Amino acid sequence: MSAQAYDELWRELTPQVLAAVVRRYGHFELAEEAVQEALLAASTQWPRDGLPNDPRAWLISVAARRTTDLLRSEGARRQREESVAVLAGSPPDVSGGDDTLTLLLLCCHPALSQASQVALTLRAVGGLSTREIGQAFLTPEATMAQRISRAKKKIRDAGTTFELPGREEMDERLDAVKRVIYLVFNEGYAVSSGEALQRGDLTREAIRLARLLHRARPMDGEAAGLLALLLLTDARRPARETEDGRLVPLDEQDRTRWDRAAVAEGVGLVTDALRRFPLGPYQVQAAIAAVHDESPTARETDWPQILALYDVLRVVQPGPVVELNRAVAVAMTDGPKAGLAALDAVEDDRVIEHHRFVAVRAHLLEMAGDPAGARTAYERAADLTTSIPEQRFLLDRAARSSGSGPSQG
Repeated sequence: MSAQAYDELWRELTPQVLAAVVRRYGHFELAEEAVQEALLAASTQWPRDGLPNDPRAWLISVAARRTTDLLRSEGARRQREESVAVLAGSPPDVSGGDDTLTLLLLCCHPALSQASQVALTLRAVGGLSTREIGQAFLTPEATMAQRISRAKKKIRDAGTTFELPGREEMDERLDAVKRVIYLVFNEGYAVSSGEALQRGDLTREAIRLARLLHRARPMDGEAAGLLALLLLTDARRPARETEDGRLVPLDEQDRTRWDRAAVAEGVGLVTDALRRFPLGPYQVQAAIAAVHDESPTARETDWPQILALYDVLRVVQPGPVVELNRAVAVAMTDGPKAGLAALDAVEDDRVIEHHRFVAVRAHLLEMAGDPAGARTAYERAADLTTSIPEQRFLLDRAARSSGSGPSQG
């Protein structure tokens, strides 16, 4: 096997192994340390000796032995000594099903902040290193390590066991799981800060987790909607930037570069979900993405249908971000002045001061024939963003709107 194949196998097996060890021993932090040591042993032995017949069982066995050793080494307290005595001769079952969904639910414990849920999910379920997670969210590795450590402590202090919660809490946890997967994808698709426009490792990981959730909850229409939304959005990723890393907006993308297999799968998922399940916001967003992806050209986009879908979305998930996106659909359907009026109706300061809100205003002012206003708004949006590719794009638009040619920003 190639090094890349081993990396992909380890990333797939890590949450399964961690889940099995946590289920048996109940010590999240020690189990994670033991799994990391098992992976280190595998990285040395497997390329040399060959792949075991059952790689998952091999990793679980090694991690279980190491967890027992760690428990013994910290066995000063009687309770831990008794735990070791009971468990030392009883390794975890290696033939059972995949507990990764339960691990996801554990990482999305309601006691944790949203940022901690994302970080812990990427660490425990996604298999990303603390350094990689810090890089993704522009946080120093030491700070991210502290955040993850505090998240584990909160779970431990809450007395959480490795079991599926009751129905009411299950719904809450599943909502958190979907939100975390969605946030991970968004950060990968449009990196919030720095030189990179997008991170394929994060979008791929989010899609993998969404597939896992959909497979585990096939009767959850929103799980299907989330997976469809991610596939339909990620399908455009190859056309979103030039070779030198410049952002290409949706209406200028080369649609022959879109991933048509992902589009077909996403359309199929959302079509089936809308027919079979109660309507939810991820399904509606996926339906909007499907309209874009099925349009042969930007000019042929069915904007009245998109506007109608946003009218539905503002009912099932009202909020300023929905209103912002709806304003674009209003402008494309009824003209830029109507779109600007829809923007003016948004009163949430958090959105009004966001660079995307200001960038949309700039675009609508440009459409409305106000180049001076558009330039000012584009420059303001460029000042607000921390993404270098987005800043460069907005400054280019500012220069274009005033007719001075592309900027060098």
